This record gives sequence, structure tokens and C-alpha cells, in this order.
Amino acid sequence: MTDPRSSLPQLGQWQGPEELLQLQEKQLAQTVTWATRSPFYSGRLNPAALPTTAADLAGLPLTTKQDLRDNYPFGMLAVPKERLDTYHESSGTAGRPTPSYYTAEDWVDLAERFARKWIGMSAEDVFLVRTPYALLLTGHLAQAAGRLCGATVVPGDNRSLAMPYARVVRVMHDLGVTLTWSVATECLIWAAAATAAGHRPGTDFPALRALFVGGEPLTEHRRRRISRIWGVPVIEEYGSTETGSLAGECPNGRMHLWADRALFEVYDPRTGAVSAEGDGQLVVTPLFREAMPLLRYNLEDNVSVSYDDCGCGWNLPTVRVFGRSAFGYQVGGATINQHRLEEIVFTLPETYGVLFWRAKAEPAALRIQIEVDEEHTAAAQAELTALVRAAFGVDVEVVGLPPGTLVPHEALTNMPDVVKPRSLFGPDEDWGKALLYY
Repeated sequence: MTDPRSSLPQLGQWQGPEELLQLQEKQLAQTVTWATRSPFYSGRLNPAALPTTAADLAGLPLTTKQDLRDNYPFGMLAVPKERLDTYHESSGTAGRPTPSYYTAEDWVDLAERFARKWIGMSAEDVFLVRTPYALLLTGHLAQAAGRLCGATVVPGDNRSLAMPYARVVRVMHDLGVTLTWSVATECLIWAAAATAAGHRPGTDFPALRALFVGGEPLTEHRRRRISRIWGVPVIEEYGSTETGSLAGECPNGRMHLWADRALFEVYDPRTGAVSAEGDGQLVVTPLFREAMPLLRYNLEDNVSVSYDDCGCGWNLPTVRVFGRSAFGYQVGGATINQHRLEEIVFTLPETYGVLFWRAKAEPAALRIQIEVDEEHTAAAQAELTALVRAAFGVDVEVVGLPPGTLVPHEALTNMPDVVKPRSLFGPDEDWGKALLYY
């Protein structure tokens, strides 16, 4: 039986930007043809002058998130519904949902892209998937990639009452989990939950060999802290429900765009200019997406793209992802964004024990709360106050809180029952939960 991945580009099949562009444009004509079958693009494309090169493509208007919402649910569909394999919606949308759908053939590309981890995935791995499954792509994507590589997948959805943090720790420990997939914040909460259960995160989970993270901006300081706590590499992934995986880390720790599977541009919303590299919003044209082709889709994520050489030899552009949080909030005359503030928080000495924090940007001052060990409270407050003032030049109030304030101990240790629906209750039971089980 032919491996369905054999028709997809593989790392090492091109040398340099010129050959990569040829690879992209070889597939672009097929991508555009698929797009003409979509009600949305059939009204936007001129059949007599379809784009065949990246330069031609740049002449088309951007596809926006609002376009997807306006065409909910199937206005972007380019295949018969009978061919669809899955339907998804992205998180955090206001008003109409942002729909996304894939065929079984689309899923081969999706899974293979996610599986491009430099540390490798194999049948020897026990892979804990700790991201949402409901409607979002993320959990299903990781599960498909794990199964593609033969790994044992543990579906630990992080939006399910059936998988509290205490159970996550038990599963990681007892099953010998080797790989995990989650947002980076989860890794810190697991560490706290493991400690609450009497485990040492860096010692009592010997099978663990890497933590895959994505879904939120991650600073280098926080990544290093997570890695030191668990004693394994933290490997970042970038993508979206609308597109699947778009970038992954190489062995040198740099994020590379999967430019053999998608065509990327950088858009400056202030000037309207578009370029192949630089700073701006990421625009993507997936090249192997048949069910729902996207031409010049603006993800609205703030990025920095470069074609500088990297010693990994992948010959792919590198990307730094800042997310939409890069816009920040105004405090006094400064703009405060989460990425920079997180960087500062995690420069505090590790001996202070600061893992969890929150901040509120008010017009006149920035308020920050941190969980910190009692003996280090005064020092942590003073140091963080000085660091933030130096970085932003704003008034700041830092308050140290006892551990367990922002992330309560009971959230780390509770193991609630998974209730099934009932209609019949005994005389001393609460029948207020009839039918509505939770």
C-alpha cells in the first residue's frame, strides 16, 4: 500500500529559497483550482486570469477572519459535503463562529506537519494530549499525528471534568508518559500538582522526554524555567484551527515556517505593504488544503519572519510569534504587552519560587500580583517593581501573595466524580441535578 505521505514534500528535498519557491509554485496552481470550487472564491477569482505564481497571488485581496465568519457555515466549502472528514470552529470568536473543515486527504498533510518534531515520535511513545478536543482542531491534530507515528495516545482534554490536574499527574506518572502536548502554562500547573501529590517533577517522571507546547506566546525565560523544572526540552509549535500546524522548532531551538506546505507573507496593517519577511501580521496560503482552500488568509498574529541561514539545514524561513497580545494596553504613556511583561517576571531568581502571576493595566498604573514564597516576598516585590519601572517607565504596584492564592491547592488535588445523567433519586439525594449532569 502506498504511503499517503509520499506525495507531500519532505524536509531536505530543496536547497535554498529559489528551490523552495519552485516547490510552492508547483502546487499553487492546484490550490487555486480548488479555490475556484468554493462559493466565496468563485466570486473573487477571475477564471481568465488565475494566479499561478507567488507574485500573481499577491495581487489578490487578503482573506480575513470576518470573511470566514460571514460565510459560516459552508460558504468556503470546495468539495461535496460527503467528502468532509471533520468540522471545527476556532476559539475566542465573537458573534458568528469561524468555521474550518477538512477531508481525509487534508488530514494526512495536517498530521504529518504536526509530527515534524526534531525529537521524533514513534511507537515507543506514550503521548498525552492535553488541549481541547471539542470543535477546536488542536487536540484532534495532535492525536492524529501521534497515531500516524504509532504512538500510544492518551486523550487528556483540558476542558473536561474527567481530567482534573490530579489525574493528569497520576496518568503521567503511572503510564510513563513520554511526550505531552499543551499550552505552556499547563506545564507549570502540572509541576505544582505533582508537588502537591508528593512527586518531584524533575525526578519522579523518568519516562518523560519532551514537552510540546503551543497556543500562547512563550518567552525564552519561561521556556527555560519549565525545562529546568521538568528536566526535558520544551518544544514549541505554532498553528491555528483554520490552518493546522504552521511552524515548528528545529534542533537549534529556532521556529521554522512549514513553507513547503504553505506560502507565507508578512502584512503591515499600518501601510498595507506585504513582504516575504520582516515584522507584521502573518498571511498564509495553505497549499495542500482541498476542502476549504484559503488564499492569502490573514491570521492577524504579530510575527517576525526571516530567511537567515540556520545550522539545522532545513532551508526554511524562521519565525518569532508574538500573538495578538503584542498590541498591549496603555498605562501612562507606555504600551504594556504580555510577552514583554512575562519576560521580566521570569527573570526573577528561581529561588523566589515565582511561577504564577497576573497583572491589570490601569490608565495610571500597572498592578501586578505574584505567588511567592514568604521569605522572598519583600525582595521579589522590590526587584520586580524596579525591573518594570526600568522597562516601561510607568508607576507599578507589585503585591506578593502566598502560594496557592492564584492557583488554589484544591484545584491541584481535587478528583471530582464524573457524573452520569439521572432522573431517579433517593429521599436524601439532591434531585436538583437531574438531567443536567456535571
